[in-house]
Amino acid sequence: MRIAETVTFGGSGLDRAAELRGKTEALKAQDDAQTILLWQGKPMIAGDTLVRVAMDHPVMADAGADLVFLGRENAAPVFAADLSGWTPENLETATLDSFLDPSEQRHPAMPEAVFAELRAIMNRLTARDAELAATAKAIMGWHRSHRFCARCGTESTIAMGGWQRDCAACGGHHFPRTDPVVIMLITHQNAVLLGRSPGWPEGMYSLLAGFVEPGETIEAAVRREVFEEAGVRVGQVSYLASQPWPFPSSLMFGCAGEALSTELTIDPNEIEDAIWVTREELALAFSGNHPKLLPARKGAIAHFLLEAWLADRLD
Repeated sequence: MRIAETVTFGGSGLDRAAELRGKTEALKAQDDAQTILLWQGKPMIAGDTLVRVAMDHPVMADAGADLVFLGRENAAPVFAADLSGWTPENLETATLDSFLDPSEQRHPAMPEAVFAELRAIMNRLTARDAELAATAKAIMGWHRSHRFCARCGTESTIAMGGWQRDCAACGGHHFPRTDPVVIMLITHQNAVLLGRSPGWPEGMYSLLAGFVEPGETIEAAVRREVFEEAGVRVGQVSYLASQPWPFPSSLMFGCAGEALSTELTIDPNEIEDAIWVTREELALAFSGNHPKLLPARKGAIAHFLLEAWLADRLD
């Protein structure tokens, strides 16, 4: 797709400067070094802008000792700091870690800014801010869930600017995990196959998706997942676009597939429902005028692919 890299979280051209990851202490000492801030995976924003602060800003007193080097902006180093050890006053915990946490938290050193759920703000951010926030959220989530060496069980330590964990006990080196996921624009003539998972807002449907298994190609994963979930056989498969998806650590491979059959057999262990939707019906849903159908969430690659299909921009 010519517009592939306009998908949310992609295409900002961030200089990740991987060759500098072993020199992060010197980079942090630079006068122009800045850091973005996260609390329990939620980036700090002011309005629609990702907040960046200097290393000596008062808010950094509550940051964890280990910063993640994200890359360079205009030749200046940019880091990510985790403030999850800080507890906001009068913290309401009812919606924390929910699918779309609506709560916002304010740090006293930054009263003009809030920590907000990335899913809720992703389509408001610039391409650069979205890439920085997604990268920081994914890498920090990996550190929280992979503290211990997978070889010997000893607690490992952060290295290489946050892009590696080392085990002093057995000498093991561990690297960030990314899980490949296929998400499929399956069409038959003038209709597209949509499904929904339990717990989604009433009327919301999206493209079918699933994890790629070891030893499996992307094309094979598309065919297997569609058949498992909806009982539909798929023929030709082609790649369209990809999207980093830090919820917690996936890379979505957007693919197009041609359905060889249209009869649906739903696996209730996989999805709640699946339907064929015509272009005309989908256009109504995207305009907000369909009486029952809601489109996929804005910012997600499913919404991006469906919008491109409607506009005939899959080339």
